[in-house]
Amino acid sequence: MSKRILITGASGFVGANLARRLIADGHDLRLLLRPQHNPWRLADLNPALFLAADLGDAEAVLNAVRSARPDWIFHLAAHGAYPSQRDWSEMLETNVTGTVNLVRAALECGVESFVNTGSSSEYGFKDHAPPEDDVIEPNSDYAVTKATATLYCAFMARAHGARIRTLRLYSVYGPWEEPARLIPTLIVQGLRGRLPPLANPRVARDFVYVDDVCDAYLATAADVEAPNDAVFNVGTGVQTDLAGVVALTRRLLGVTEEPAWGSMPDRSWDTTCWVSDTGRIRQDLGWKPRHSLESGLEATIAWLRSDPTLLARYERVAPRTST
Repeated sequence: MSKRILITGASGFVGANLARRLIADGHDLRLLLRPQHNPWRLADLNPALFLAADLGDAEAVLNAVRSARPDWIFHLAAHGAYPSQRDWSEMLETNVTGTVNLVRAALECGVESFVNTGSSSEYGFKDHAPPEDDVIEPNSDYAVTKATATLYCAFMARAHGARIRTLRLYSVYGPWEEPARLIPTLIVQGLRGRLPPLANPRVARDFVYVDDVCDAYLATAADVEAPNDAVFNVGTGVQTDLAGVVALTRRLLGVTEEPAWGSMPDRSWDTTCWVSDTGRIRQDLGWKPRHSLESGLEATIAWLRSDPTLLARYERVAPRTST
C-alpha cells in the first residue's frame, strides 16, 4: 500500500538510496533538506519533492511536516559520521536538537510510524556482537549524540504510545557512498589496477549492502507487532577484516598489486572486533540481508561502471587514501 513519506538526510548516501527505493515502490515522497545541502546525489530527482528546513529550527520543521502530511517519517539526517565533520555544535544541533524537533512535530501531526537512524558506534568498543540491550559506551562525540537521540526516541515512544523506532546501522556500503570511504576507494583504485594506502589488515567491520538496509527501514516502519520503542541492529552478523575485503576486491577486479599494509595510519575508532547481533530484527521483523559481501561489491562495481559520468566524479574525488 502506498504511503505518504517524509525523509530527512536524502542528500546523504543511505538517504539517497532509500529515496529512490521509495519512489520506485510508488510511495508519495517528500525530502526534507537543509537549505545548503549538497545536491549531487539528487540531480535526477524531481525538485518538486524537496522541502527546505533547518532541523534546528523547530517551527520550520513543524511547518514542513504539516506540509508533507506523512504517514511515515524516515530520519536519516546526521552530522559527524565522517572524519571531516568535527564541529561538535553542529553534531548537537543536527543529531540531538534536530531529532527532538522532528519527533515532536511527528507527534503533533499524528505520524503513524517514525524510524530514527542510530549507529553501531553507540555501543563503543566491544569484544563481542552486542545485542540491542547491551550497555552503550559511546566512543566519540558523534556516538554520544547518536546514543542521546536513540534514548530520546525510545522515551517518547513509551511516553506517547507512538511507533518511534531506531535502526543501529553497521558499515553500510553501495551506490552513492561518499567517494572517500573505503569501499569506493578500493573499487576506483582497483579499476585502475592499483590499491590505496591501507591501515592494519586486522581492522574489522560488519559490511552491509545499502539495498538490504533500505529493506530494514521499510520493514521497521510497516511492522505493528514489535514494541513501539524497539531498537534494531542492522548488519549481516558477519565480520570481515580489512585483509578480507581487500583480497575480495582484488579478486573481483583482477588487481595484481600487493597491499601495502600500514601505509595508512590507524584511526582512533579502528578495532579488530566490530560485528552485529541481528537476532532481534530477524525474529521480530523477519529481516535478513539478501547480499553477501561479494554480491554487494559486484553490484557496486557494476553501478560505477554503468555510468561514466559518475565514475569520473568518483575518480576525481576519491583520494588514494580511504576513510
